[in-house]
Amino acid sequence: MRRPGPRGESDRGIHQLEGYLLWQGETAAAREQAEAFADRLPWLTGPQREDVVRVYTADRLEVSRATVRRIADRARELRHEYTARYRALRLRLLALSLLGVACAAGAAALLGLLGDPG
Repeated sequence: MRRPGPRGESDRGIHQLEGYLLWQGETAAAREQAEAFADRLPWLTGPQREDVVRVYTADRLEVSRATVRRIADRARELRHEYTARYRALRLRLLALSLLGVACAAGAAALLGLLGDPG
């Protein structure tokens, strides 16, 4: 749920910055792994090595991007599912509370009738 006003804007900015920093870390890790992979291929020429690093990095980032999308989609599904469950639970609790109040009022009325001699 988004908050209106400056607080919501700052929260959104912080989330965007956090996402940016996380993705930069993922990019750096992908590049490191690509470099390590290319190091195991000593026969590559300089341009070939750079191509391998570039393609490996791009592939790794595409896999990461797809994984992040799947996780985000699943998080949204779970949010909707849990919101619906919470709403149903609140309705059940409200119904039980009203039933309890009605029963207590009925019992009080019945006791009042039984105790009234007139």
